[in-house]
This record gives sequence, C-alpha cells and structure tokens, in this order.
Amino acid sequence: MITVNDLLRAKGHSVYSIEAGASVLKALELMAEKDIGALLVMDKGNVAGIFSERDFARLTARNKAVDLNSPVDDFMTHDIYSVSLDETIDECMALMTTKRLRHLPVYENRKLVGLISIGDVVKNLVEDKDLLIENMEKYILGRGYGE
Repeated sequence: MITVNDLLRAKGHSVYSIEAGASVLKALELMAEKDIGALLVMDKGNVAGIFSERDFARLTARNKAVDLNSPVDDFMTHDIYSVSLDETIDECMALMTTKRLRHLPVYENRKLVGLISIGDVVKNLVEDKDLLIENMEKYILGRGYGE
C-alpha cells in the first residue's frame, strides 16, 4: 500500500505559503508564478488556513467586485485537516472525499513536512491500480509474473 511518505518521496516536500495579512493579489501572483492551485496561509510559523483557486472563485462569485488588496486570510479556508507520513493514499482519498478537500498538509512530529493535493493522490492511486492489473494479467496468462 502506498503511503503519504512514498508519495512525498516521489513528488518532493516543497510547500508554498504566504503570510496572513498578505493581499489576495500577492497570493494569486505567487500561485501563478509557481503554477499551483493553493497556498498555505501562515501566522507566526503556524498554518492558519489554505487559500486556493476555489476560494478565489467563490469570493468573486459572492462579491462581484473583489478588492485584490484585501488580506488573504479574510477569504482562506480556516478548517484544516492534515495527515501524517504513515497514512495510506486510500485513507487520504477517503478523507478528501468525505470532507470535500483538495489539499492536505502533511505533518511529522508536529512539523509541517509537505502538502499533497487530490491530483497527487489520484495519480498515485491510478498508477497503483494499473500495476496491480498488469501483474494480475501476467499471473493469469503465465507471462513473467513477479519479474
């Protein structure tokens, strides 16, 4: 079973963030520069929330005229769920599905060590299932199983 640790070893531990109080525009610029869909919002070294493309879309739909100089923490998602390195990607998918989340911070010993997205999880689940199917086909056909 693939764990969050396996996933982060492959994708890397980079986490992009912005300080609470920074403008929405600054957050959007950083997201565009890094080609990412979300940023952790940090307050004195701690995760205070997540600001995502989805948050911005909902903000725009509600307010029509958005002041891009508003602080990002006024519009971020405050309820944060996280995972540890030893959790499986199946467990992550279940959490993301039930809580309708797209990003999960990863902690080890209370220290932030990464951030995973729904895309990361789905990609790894598909790869894992494809490998399982390939191995089952080889086993059934008697061709190179276990090589």
